[in-house]
Amino acid sequence: MKKIFRIVLLALLGLVVVFTFVFLWKKSRPKEVVYEVVMPSVRTIENKTVATGTVEPRDEVLIKPQINGIISELHKEAGQLIKSGEVIAQVKVIPEMSQLSDAESNVRQQEINLEYVQQVYDRQKTLYEQGVIAKEEFQKTATDLTSQEESLSQARDRLSIIRDGISKKSTSYSTTQVRSTITGMILDVPVKVGNSVIQSNTFNEGTTIAAIADMGDMIFRGKVDETDVGKVREGMTITLTVGALENVKFNADLEYISPKGVEENGAILFEIKAAAKIPKDVYVRAGYSANAEIVLSRADSVLSIPEGCLEFQNDSAFVQVFKTETPKQEFEKRFVVVGLSDGINMEIKAGLAEDEKVRGNEKMDKKN
Repeated sequence: MKKIFRIVLLALLGLVVVFTFVFLWKKSRPKEVVYEVVMPSVRTIENKTVATGTVEPRDEVLIKPQINGIISELHKEAGQLIKSGEVIAQVKVIPEMSQLSDAESNVRQQEINLEYVQQVYDRQKTLYEQGVIAKEEFQKTATDLTSQEESLSQARDRLSIIRDGISKKSTSYSTTQVRSTITGMILDVPVKVGNSVIQSNTFNEGTTIAAIADMGDMIFRGKVDETDVGKVREGMTITLTVGALENVKFNADLEYISPKGVEENGAILFEIKAAAKIPKDVYVRAGYSANAEIVLSRADSVLSIPEGCLEFQNDSAFVQVFKTETPKQEFEKRFVVVGLSDGINMEIKAGLAEDEKVRGNEKMDKKN
């Protein structure tokens, strides 16, 4: 019994040793790698770059008051259309006391002068009618009276302008009424009734009453990296994609490329502007963020293969041309002339026929 048990144990041990050797032998054998076989295709290849920016009105006009004062009325609000000359707001004048006092004093002085000149005129008129003085002397007195009446009128107008912001002679040109200077849409009205406003002067740009722009004339304003700006030229057509508008794209004509770059986050960027061609049924708000897709170069209907099928050595490119499938895959290394790439596919100018196949990525491991 012991002899049989010993024989069985040795047999099992031998089987384990044999299995171990077989496993290690198979493990050490070279593995056959199977590759995907790719057919070249004829396609259009485009090399593109993307510029980020915003869509905004070409010209935005800031309306400012012509006098200092307080907003007493607002006739318009943001989002409304407005025509040139329409009143946006009414400004109530708060006169400076020193100017008001001087103007009132000047009116009183001119009234006193007019009273004196009137008395002289009446006396000279009586003497002229009696034939005591010559006509020339009387005419001089009449001229002095007319001149003094005009001086009084000017003094009263100045007082009215200082006190009320308007004179009787220029009611239609009142500076207390803030009017639009262009036709367009009101983008913003940053003031409210009761706010103090100041006019533009040497030391201050003045208070903005409203921002107005022509929303029918929009431009894309963005920035292009220095590596791509040399390939961009004025007059190119670009495609705009607005993030706030799903599935909406429209074209724009590149109008301006900045001659000077600006450094941002370690990169040199150049500003570009393009006139946007917005469809009539699409409403674009000022300041929408947008991406501009710019085609830098294009190759139509060219033979191409995926870039992963190419091998590069120094300045040369090679492909592995498929020869046979059995008993195992065989490939031939061949030099090719490449052209334009879009980052996924690359143009093949020479060295490969349309009906030939090339080696692609590794597909699977196959054991013998």
